[in-house]
Amino acid sequence: MAHIIAEPCIGTKDTACVEVCPVDCIHPTTDETDAGDAEQLYIDPDTCIDCGLCVDECPVQAIYPEEDLPEEWTKYIQINADWYKNNG
Repeated sequence: MAHIIAEPCIGTKDTACVEVCPVDCIHPTTDETDAGDAEQLYIDPDTCIDCGLCVDECPVQAIYPEEDLPEEWTKYIQINADWYKNNG
């Protein structure tokens, strides 16, 4: 299971979660060329090791373990995965 970044990240894109990720699975980072174009940050479901370090760092509480994701945000499971298919 991976963690998912959901709707509260849209427009915020705070990168505190990026700094604590031990496997570099949260993108785009501020120094990536597509960072300005991205609507939010995304977690790579194939790289995430489900450590949870990012959850407490998110100032807008946008990161959830997939199994705890609020039902209204389940579409973000696919949104995160699709971003990596198109940008990874």
